[in-house]
Amino acid sequence: MGSLTIRRRALLAVPALIALGLAATGCGSPQQAAAPKPGSTAPVNIGIVYSQTGALATYGQQYVEGLKAGLAYATNGTQKIGSRPLNVTYADDAGDPAKAVAAAKDLIGKGYKILAGSTASGVALQVAPLAAQNKVLFISGPAATDAMTGVNKYTFRSGRQSYQDVLTAQSLIGKPAGKKVLVFAQDSAFGKSNVDAVKAVIGGAGATVTNIAVPADAKDFTPFASQAKSAAPDLLFVAWAGTTASAMWQALDQQGVLSSTTVVTGLDIRASWPTFGAAGTKISFLAHYFDGAASNPAATALDKALGAPSDLFHPDGFTAAQMIVHAVQTGGDDVDAMVKALEGYQFDSVKGQLTVRAEDHALLQPMFQAKLDGGNAALVASVPATDTAPPVAQMKG
Repeated sequence: MGSLTIRRRALLAVPALIALGLAATGCGSPQQAAAPKPGSTAPVNIGIVYSQTGALATYGQQYVEGLKAGLAYATNGTQKIGSRPLNVTYADDAGDPAKAVAAAKDLIGKGYKILAGSTASGVALQVAPLAAQNKVLFISGPAATDAMTGVNKYTFRSGRQSYQDVLTAQSLIGKPAGKKVLVFAQDSAFGKSNVDAVKAVIGGAGATVTNIAVPADAKDFTPFASQAKSAAPDLLFVAWAGTTASAMWQALDQQGVLSSTTVVTGLDIRASWPTFGAAGTKISFLAHYFDGAASNPAATALDKALGAPSDLFHPDGFTAAQMIVHAVQTGGDDVDAMVKALEGYQFDSVKGQLTVRAEDHALLQPMFQAKLDGGNAALVASVPATDTAPPVAQMKG
């Protein structure tokens, strides 16, 4: 991802046939339990299915570190909701939708009513149907695909979505009418989501949008970089996730792409910044988050808990923790009551004020413009949540 963190997140899509098969088999809907009685000491079971290993393991690690910090913050350090201790179980999906579904089914079968995680978009799209089939609360994590918004009544998200990234990018390029825009993206659920978002947002504003779909497992990027140079776009929008970002950027720079057009991409994790080298000064960055992008009590608490500067996906975990605690405080073990509690929920988090839009569960949030200066990220401007709000999606179930 040195690239679009629109990037980030997401990879590995599974054929629709598999999705249909999962929908048909399900795992049996556990009976909804009533809210616990006041003073109950029954544990709150929370299942976190995320990329502990695999291509997005670094993103998953940040998410979980943020989650732990957020749980401490939201429970005032008690690790309890009321008198109920938190029982958090972690499962590795390795970025594989099949493994994620198996882990989610196992947790649901054990009576867990709250699931969170999903570092990859392809994973999130397979776990979400299980939430609806089994009436459990699912709060997706860094997965950026727009398809998660409005996918069903039991699914929420704690990170941003591709549409918000693209609206932030649009704020960097001025009027797009009449311009040629090329999307350079992975051939994955994450990449497709970015292509669709650019076509809808920037294309909808009058630009001609085309794309180059690069295999997610590609090693040699020279042919694709050459295609990008030959296309001669007015704007190159790069959407990339994972460990091959350095090689991808090197190929684009070697082929002269960065010096021949305006390049916009998402600011990835801190560890990726050196991979840009001198090329970093040639790129305009949209940013989901970086340490210093926002200043508030939640951001301060996160950095304190980490003992180090926070990074790209720490806020996604922190936000998920706040949403889980609020849902249980209000709804107890009644999942439908948890859903109702989260719809319209407005709260202060690491990035600033967030709002869960009731109609489709989009998470409205500020975004940021950034530049790399001397190897460090610097804030250019904050983009208000009202300016990056995606259109309301039709709730599917």
